[in-house]
Amino acid sequence: MAKVFIAGKIPDKAVALLKATDLTIDMYTDDKLIDTTTLKQHVSDSEFLITPLSTQVDQDVLDHAPKLKLIANFGTGTNNIDTKYAKKLNIAVTNTPMVSTVSTAESTIGLIIGLMHRIAEGDHLMRTTGFNGWAPLFFLGHELQGKTLGIIGLGQIGQAVAKRMHAFDMPILYTQHHRLPVSREIELGAKFVSQDELLEKSDIVTLHLPLNEHTKHLLGAKEFKQMKDSAILVNAARGPIIDELALTEALKKHVISGAALDVYEHEPEVSDELKQMKNVLLTPHLGNATVEARDAMAEIVANNTIAAASGKPIKYIVNGL
Repeated sequence: MAKVFIAGKIPDKAVALLKATDLTIDMYTDDKLIDTTTLKQHVSDSEFLITPLSTQVDQDVLDHAPKLKLIANFGTGTNNIDTKYAKKLNIAVTNTPMVSTVSTAESTIGLIIGLMHRIAEGDHLMRTTGFNGWAPLFFLGHELQGKTLGIIGLGQIGQAVAKRMHAFDMPILYTQHHRLPVSREIELGAKFVSQDELLEKSDIVTLHLPLNEHTKHLLGAKEFKQMKDSAILVNAARGPIIDELALTEALKKHVISGAALDVYEHEPEVSDELKQMKNVLLTPHLGNATVEARDAMAEIVANNTIAAASGKPIKYIVNGL
């Protein structure tokens, strides 16, 4: 029987679907991320691999998987996989698009509100020193109404953020390679501008674009200097899109006002300097961490694996096979 290796714990929904077939299921169940040696051992006789986006599937791993036909990535991004080499080996790579859009958009909005209204700071205060009571000038944050939101990358998630933040009466600017139809811009209340203009005019800048050779360190020291010194930066996309050292310096020198980060350049590592800053809100890659989104992702990877094993068409192939 064909074997599927699952390189980390995933929702029971996927496991149940796979168990209903005649596939042999092998799953890594340790709470730690799987190491390369263990991954290579388990894929050596596997036809199918289901892997979380935190696991690197590089050329070395693929060279140890002579039977592999499919890599079903549990996540939208596939920068953890050498997709070009997989294509060379005739191994299809799939992802789980669209189903995490709402969760990631909601999480992004939570980061924005949390930082602007200093919610995490307030929670920490109440759990430590407490406060002396309400006072007119105590612990002031900022309203969203009237602030300009700049969205870099107005794809599905970016549009979901724009749709929701438009209801907060926020002017919205966006930039990306291709302009949206005017009808969609009107619907979202979004105006297409250059990246330079977006950085210069936005009170909040949020990132919603994939990580690739063109977007790595898209924002660094030069770009932070273009931003308002009162602006905040939000990243729930991919950590390396931001030059994290440059961001740390910009925050220390008050080049920008604050940052809310759900992803990190050297994830899961986070610098001690960022951890110690009161104007920084940090969450552990929670963008699509909802029961609804993860169950939907689980269903996609399981159904693609089952389809591949049955010789049927699979969905969401990202490497052109």
